[in-house]
Amino acid sequence: MAVLRPAGEFDTSYASDMATIRQRWQWWLLLAFVVALYALPFYASQSVVALVNRIGITIIAVQGLNLLTGYTGQISLGQASFMTAGGYISALLVNNLGWPFFAAMPAAALGAGIVGLLFGLPSLRVKGFYLTMATLAAQFIIPWFTRNAFPKVLNGAQGINVQVPVLFGIEFNTPQRYIYLTLTVLILTTIVAHNISRSRLGRAFVAVRDHDLAAELLGINLFKYKLQAFFLAAVYAGIAGSLAAHQIRHINSETFNLIDSVMFMGMLVIGGLGSNLGPIFGAIVVEMLIEGATLFGPLFISLFPSTAAGAVQALRPLFFGAALMLFLIFEPRGLAHRWQLFKAAWRLRPFSY
Repeated sequence: MAVLRPAGEFDTSYASDMATIRQRWQWWLLLAFVVALYALPFYASQSVVALVNRIGITIIAVQGLNLLTGYTGQISLGQASFMTAGGYISALLVNNLGWPFFAAMPAAALGAGIVGLLFGLPSLRVKGFYLTMATLAAQFIIPWFTRNAFPKVLNGAQGINVQVPVLFGIEFNTPQRYIYLTLTVLILTTIVAHNISRSRLGRAFVAVRDHDLAAELLGINLFKYKLQAFFLAAVYAGIAGSLAAHQIRHINSETFNLIDSVMFMGMLVIGGLGSNLGPIFGAIVVEMLIEGATLFGPLFISLFPSTAAGAVQALRPLFFGAALMLFLIFEPRGLAHRWQLFKAAWRLRPFSY
């Protein structure tokens, strides 16, 4: 949809026309929000900080999936498996080779990207449902590899313990400290993803998504751009997997499973496919639903005592499935689209109708 601007606001240069944040007060508001996030350990409980950590890592993974599915139209159910690859690579480099975390994380991202390239090869020959099945294979092959290959190094199904990141002698061994890593990486990945979406690469992704045959006739190399999309999605997954593995200090074949891949796709649908805010909105909503299911668990147990054993585990997919179904019916374009409509109505006040 076209961007509505308040009366009297106009651009005098290409740079101002392309600016994401146009007004000075918006810069100050964004700065205040970032400062509030970085100051979270000083005024929020450890559980809240841990939740924000988890949301931040999830947003990074969904941002990569958004580049692949939202912008390029290539459906993938293997994002969590690429997180597994990134987590293992980072853990092995730090544990066995003594690499610092800040060198191991980029290497893990690159390694996961190469793995993503391998599973992106079928994208030239198949699409739609068949591509979904091809990417689903990654969710079985990579965990099987970590369980059965190199048992002395990967320790089979038990997995491996992961060291905490250390910088200038400071160990990031608590959620209050780890959040600084998560937020910094999240800001960088958000900036990169936003600029990719506005670049020539991002426009090629959109052309492939909207009509791949027409894009090919216009000279766009489908194989090249589809592989680039798979590579970037896996790179983001590798970064998220590295952050998550070092945060929970352990990784095995089930740390990131098929359910996580499905939930990442659901987050993208709820947030809004092909929008920069979609991964942020979707991850926040779904993670808050999961947290709400945890808090609602005791009440559910009191109402239905016979289901006490797996009440919380049952409520999480129930809440997620209900939310996904409602969004598909009533808001199929996601929260990002609703946010655009809200901003348009605000700028048109008092004639918002």
